[in-house]
Amino acid sequence: MPSSSRQPERETEAGRAMSDTDGNKERDREIARNEEVRQTTGDIRVSASAIVFAVIIAVIVVGVVWAWIKR
Repeated sequence: MPSSSRQPERETEAGRAMSDTDGNKERDREIARNEEVRQTTGDIRVSASAIVFAVIIAVIVVGVVWAWIKR
């Protein structure tokens, strides 16, 4: 008989899940929008960091080449 006592709970949970589906979909859409903004911001930071890193390496290489030529 334990399974019969669990059955109404499952039906209740399923009923709630069905009624909350629209709310969950809207919540998921909002979360997706927020994640998209975060992803874009993160991509810009990574790109900026990569550019700065490349410039620093370029300056070092130019300095080494210049020093090599002037010796």
